[in-house]
Amino acid sequence: MISVIVSFCVSLALSILLTPVFIRFLIKKEYGQFIRQDGPTGHYTKRGTPTMGGVVFIFAILVGWLVGFLAVRELPDYSSVLVAGLFLGLGVIGFLDDFIKISRHRSLGLNPLAKIIGQLIIGSVFAGFALWSPGGHGPAPASMSISLFRPTGVTLAFAGAGIGIVLFVLWANFLVTAWSNAVNLTDGLDGLATGASLAAFGGYTFITFWQFSQSCIRSVDITGCYEVRDPLGLAVFSAAVVGGLIGFLWWNASPAQIFMGDTGSLALGGAFAAISILSHTEFLAVIIGGLFVVVTMSDVIQIVVFKRTGKRVFRMAPLHHHFELKGWHEVTIVVRFWIVAALFAITGVGLFYAEWVATAT
Repeated sequence: MISVIVSFCVSLALSILLTPVFIRFLIKKEYGQFIRQDGPTGHYTKRGTPTMGGVVFIFAILVGWLVGFLAVRELPDYSSVLVAGLFLGLGVIGFLDDFIKISRHRSLGLNPLAKIIGQLIIGSVFAGFALWSPGGHGPAPASMSISLFRPTGVTLAFAGAGIGIVLFVLWANFLVTAWSNAVNLTDGLDGLATGASLAAFGGYTFITFWQFSQSCIRSVDITGCYEVRDPLGLAVFSAAVVGGLIGFLWWNASPAQIFMGDTGSLALGGAFAAISILSHTEFLAVIIGGLFVVVTMSDVIQIVVFKRTGKRVFRMAPLHHHFELKGWHEVTIVVRFWIVAALFAITGVGLFYAEWVATAT
């Protein structure tokens, strides 16, 4: 528990103190946000606002995570190292995308193909190591079984281990790409993606710490225990994310003094995907991160319907821009979406706990 609290506090302190320093640096370098011309006209006033704020909270989260373990004189466990690696790797891709945009003063950043290839390489490396147990000690962090609250009887290795590994790598890459792009789509209004991510990672802090307290590895006598390899490490990392995002939200709330950019959104989506895979709750994540799913589906629906009928379902996609064009104030949209995100996260946690109660009785 001490490591979880320390990681949260250190990450929060670093994020809230370093963000204004980074803002001044970006302003001095004139590294500001480019605003797309086909977006809501109210966004034109945001042109030039410092971006790439994800750099700060990525640093704060990683330091908080490390100090959380060092505070109890331990080194980070294998599972949380995997999460941190994916988190940092996708953050680097997002940083390259952001830097190209601001240095060339355009809305297009990294070449789309290069971006996809980068995500696939990082996602595949993560997936490969997630199925490997260092030195053969303990179970592998990931499971090839389809998981909701815990691994089910449905496995990707139905036609053999080799095919199972290939299917798992494809599945992991799909989740990493889907969640990183979902958070990226949600990052369209001041503080929206930050607050929604806070709710999602807050839910996972509870879930992973509960898995630690009810771990089969710690005690096989616990009824309804969880076979997650390193649940405490996942809780420490999740808590660090929550702390880092609270500190960042202080400066990112409307009117935002800095945006997280693709640097932050891709990293957060990758970390969310990684934690869902390593906590064996991939399908439960759809509920915990429900707001991201809704926003993404609004974009998909808009594109599909428009291509087939030439008509728009929403005034503009993603969904938050639809409400902007309906006349809702930005702060109203953001707060209401935060509430929805929190309700999704609470529902996911509630279902998770209800399943444990049913299994343990």
